[in-house]
Amino acid sequence: MAEVIGVRFKEVGKVYYFDPNKLKLKQDAVVIVETSRGIECGRVAIANKEVPDEEIVHPLKKVIRVATKDDMRKLEENARKEKEALKICEQKVAEHGLEMKLVDVEYTFDNSKILFYFTADGRVDFRALVKDLASVFRTRIELRQIGVRDESKMLGGLGVCGRPFCCSSFLGEFHPVSIKMAKEQGLSLSPTKISGTCGRLMCCLKYEQEAYSDLLKHTPKVGAIVKTPLGRGLVVESNLLTRTLKVKMDNTPDDAAPQTFKVKEVRIVKDGYIKVNKKEIEELKQLEDQ
Repeated sequence: MAEVIGVRFKEVGKVYYFDPNKLKLKQDAVVIVETSRGIECGRVAIANKEVPDEEIVHPLKKVIRVATKDDMRKLEENARKEKEALKICEQKVAEHGLEMKLVDVEYTFDNSKILFYFTADGRVDFRALVKDLASVFRTRIELRQIGVRDESKMLGGLGVCGRPFCCSSFLGEFHPVSIKMAKEQGLSLSPTKISGTCGRLMCCLKYEQEAYSDLLKHTPKVGAIVKTPLGRGLVVESNLLTRTLKVKMDNTPDDAAPQTFKVKEVRIVKDGYIKVNKKEIEELKQLEDQ
């Protein structure tokens, strides 16, 4: 076991473990830490606790100190410089005629590097731009291409539900979301219905997937042959949440309406299966891209 604290460097970012260096730190304390990219300032998301060694990537970087008033002033100064750097970089991008959209800029706490985040449809040759920016700012420059999900996380906004984006309000990391999830939850596969503002599958499809997966284990699927109190039939509709089925009975005319049964009233003779066909996968493949 090892004593650690969890630190975030962005408001809704990934939590990283650090060696507290014998300091007892409360949640929301602002600390200066050593990272792989230099000295950084972050906020404590997890107070001192012990975790198993297998959960840690050794060696752990140490906390240098609790942030001082001078450190906080430097953070404010960096925020001001970031706004100016974004304007300068936008001008340089236009001068070089590059097809890229700047999203954000970030100074490392010690000003040893400036990171520019951008989106683009394909690969961009920005070597000349980096040299130009380095001559202006006299420090290391890094241009990092990000995806549309990351852009939404950085910029924020309101989703179709009317609430702030999950990614920019509480999701520390993105989780894989698939077309299969939408299919299993009985949702329309229309891109406008299952994609978020970023144009990718909505993150919230992941939230209830575990419950749906559990319900699917105990619920006959569409296409299943079942035995009911009225005889055998074919499941033509399944409602996982109400636990009801609509069954086309074998002993009724073809144009007869399906009968409705509760799941506990039927016994599976041969189960059906949920399948996303190749055409659906190809049409919606871009929604799954990370």
